[in-house]
Amino acid sequence: MKTTKHFYTNFLLLLFLFTTTTQAFATPPTFTTKNIKFLSQGDSLAGTIYKPDHISAAVVIIHGSGQEKRMTEFATMLANNGIAVLTYDKRGVGESGGTYAGPEVGTNNVDATNLNLLSLDASAAVDVLSKYLSNKKIQIGLTGGSQAGWIIPLTAEKNKKVKFMAIFSGALITVKEQLRFQFYTNGNSKFWDTHTEEDARKHTMTDPDRYEFIDVDPMDALSKLSIPGLWIFGGKDIQVPVNLSIEHLNTLISKGKRYEYKLFPLLGHNTAFSDDQNPVKEMIEWMKNIKISQKQ
Repeated sequence: MKTTKHFYTNFLLLLFLFTTTTQAFATPPTFTTKNIKFLSQGDSLAGTIYKPDHISAAVVIIHGSGQEKRMTEFATMLANNGIAVLTYDKRGVGESGGTYAGPEVGTNNVDATNLNLLSLDASAAVDVLSKYLSNKKIQIGLTGGSQAGWIIPLTAEKNKKVKFMAIFSGALITVKEQLRFQFYTNGNSKFWDTHTEEDARKHTMTDPDRYEFIDVDPMDALSKLSIPGLWIFGGKDIQVPVNLSIEHLNTLISKGKRYEYKLFPLLGHNTAFSDDQNPVKEMIEWMKNIKISQKQ
């Protein structure tokens, strides 16, 4: 009788532990996902929509340079914070059709033609996300880093459904100026230990161009937009001349544009995925709380 009682007690304990463990690992996600395909300029692009249970904002993630697939880890983090997301494979990459342009395949991915094409892809993605959410009260914005800093303003100018911009390490100078700076820093992580702002700016504005192509100036689109935007910069960036970009941003702010920026002095170009989580946290809070003008 005593043995039976001991067995029964142990059985209940094991059942409790199993049930507790199962519940811990079976906790339903705070968002759902849906793989989709959509058309842009005659090509089929593939992506995934992340839909939180309670949505505070929505974004399409825009790629930087390179052969980038959909950014699932970033999308998951945003969705866990109540932000609906559409992330997709860049054209010609992963499951997306079309032709990829970039130095890896010997073509120019930063001329006006390609940046405009990528902005059309982003605009098509915005339309898809808007239709999927089917709630006009949910504001849709664009987020991304680096090369996305040129693509996002082009997209926002094309598509009035875009209500805000959240950009990591995006240049507010022309493509050719950025390339001059990047060639001068030459990937040297210690560049700012041996060079001054004056020296870097001189080369950025006067060095001869290594390539000839139709340039893009983000200031053209940014001067026309009325939507809010936030830029996150790293003070040690060796791909984007941050002080020059902030100077141009301040010019737009002085003219009444609803633009903001945050500088992290010790970070480099990769502000969104550094060991410091504060840049992403600040961007998420900004996206969740930004007040959108009803006149847009």
